[in-house]
Amino acid sequence: MADRVLLIEDDRRLAEMVKSYLGEAGFRVTVAGSGGEGIALHRREAFDALILDLMLPDMDGLDVCRDIRTRSATPILMLTARGDAMDRVVGLEIGADDYLPKPFEPRELLARLKAILRRGRIETRPETLTFGRLEIDPGARRVRLDGRDCALTDYQFALLLTLARHPGRVLSRETIMDLTRSERLEAFDRSIDVHISRIRAAIEDDPKKPQRVLTVRGAGYVFARTQD
Repeated sequence: MADRVLLIEDDRRLAEMVKSYLGEAGFRVTVAGSGGEGIALHRREAFDALILDLMLPDMDGLDVCRDIRTRSATPILMLTARGDAMDRVVGLEIGADDYLPKPFEPRELLARLKAILRRGRIETRPETLTFGRLEIDPGARRVRLDGRDCALTDYQFALLLTLARHPGRVLSRETIMDLTRSERLEAFDRSIDVHISRIRAAIEDDPKKPQRVLTVRGAGYVFARTQD
């Protein structure tokens, strides 16, 4: 089956050229003309890779990258016409897999796209984390307690997974924010506390007396190393 690519690019002529070229190379390309449209498409449909322009009419491409990375590991190739190398550095730091400056040769775009797809496929599937009766499956983005699915939002799943990958270690809100690649507002306005309470409602036997996600007063949160 052909790989599906989401191209987020507002330049219609360029988008059609890329779609046609990649189509001839065997890819199925869907075009979004704005960051908001691209995010909405990515939430609804499954794509094997994204090609993301940093200069979009409605929002910064870096914000699009950051949003997608909070809930997905889909390979991202950035396109940038900006001269500031810092934009490329920031893009890579927040989760883009590669970048290509404009103007570019279609053959180089194709080569880089194939490269990030190959890198993504050779990575091993994340193993399910098991803590007693609780299972966290990073690949399927699913949490089960006693075999029953626990309803969590994408961000709550990312937050729980971050804590579970560091059992016994106290993580501050700032650290959680960095590890989940969320925006600074998530830590500043205490919304992390709200997400934690909802995670507890989903995975704790008694959310008022948590045994899995614990609060360390004045420091942050810790995922219990040993559980039932």
